[in-house]
Amino acid sequence: MKRITAVLMSVILCLALSGCAKSTDGEQSTKPAPDFVPLNETVEGRKNIYVIVKIIENSSYWQVIIDGAKDGGDDYDCNIYCSGSYVETDWESQEKLLDAAVAAGADAILLAPDDSVILSEKINEIYNKGIPIVLIDTIINTDSYDVCYMTDNLMAGQNAAEEMIHLLRKNGTSDSDSIQVGIQVGATSSLTIIERLAGFLQYWSKNAPASWEVIPDIKCNEGSVDKAVVCAEELLEYPNLKGVFGTNNGSTVGFARVVKEQERKNIALVGFDYSEEMAELINNDDYIVSTILQKQYNMGYTGIESAMELVNGQKMSVKFVDTGVVVVNKDTIDKAEVQEALKHN
Repeated sequence: MKRITAVLMSVILCLALSGCAKSTDGEQSTKPAPDFVPLNETVEGRKNIYVIVKIIENSSYWQVIIDGAKDGGDDYDCNIYCSGSYVETDWESQEKLLDAAVAAGADAILLAPDDSVILSEKINEIYNKGIPIVLIDTIINTDSYDVCYMTDNLMAGQNAAEEMIHLLRKNGTSDSDSIQVGIQVGATSSLTIIERLAGFLQYWSKNAPASWEVIPDIKCNEGSVDKAVVCAEELLEYPNLKGVFGTNNGSTVGFARVVKEQERKNIALVGFDYSEEMAELINNDDYIVSTILQKQYNMGYTGIESAMELVNGQKMSVKFVDTGVVVVNKDTIDKAEVQEALKHN
């Protein structure tokens, strides 16, 4: 119990105080979010749903969500407009986009918040105006929303830790070996990331051998894949490193690129989502890789469905819906459930 408490407390302090190590000097520069663009054909007289994501370009994960929202707009006969920030930490841009959506006459808003605390005041303001709010991917620190579609991230983090232990043992790591596992996160302000990390460490503390250490130097890439690569390079310098865990898509891509570039075939990699980089390693028998695949297409598609129900006066029976995950690796990739989840990736 002492071990569990110590590990979890270190994580809470690390994230709450933004103490995760940063690999580059200076503040991360960002560019303003782009204007909203229609995802489908705009038809006069239809309801207008505005979608705001965390990363608007160069992200396979968020593109799948956008695809789901577009298909939902087509099937539920509404106009879909989309924008988002360029990095996961740019809550200021999302706040401006929320104001822009309201000013444009949004009938409902789908939001994946960059900051689960700071944006809550703006969400309260919009919700109190009677505009339906559907959250996707990430919860927010207020009850002023109608429904949230996302992964149960605490459980998903536990799944990742279980998979890491499995891969390490499968790779020949003995319970008596003194090894290290490195972790990097995409942001310290997202409850999604905090819960995944807490779930991972909770399961690890209870089930991993005592000589298997999680490196306290948890890296934070601030939502930048370029920084994620640098974080990965730094962690792979630890001499006893045998495993790495990426808590989100960008962190996982960073690890995958460096593991491949350095041909680190002795490193177990567990991450999130199904990028091209992860697909390549999973399909290469020389690497030890698993990923926790979310069903983010459903977040976007069902989010639009619920938004239209809300606009039409219906009430949601629940506030939170777990959209589920599947574990993808060499042994599971051909299973029907995994193939179904991969259809939209």
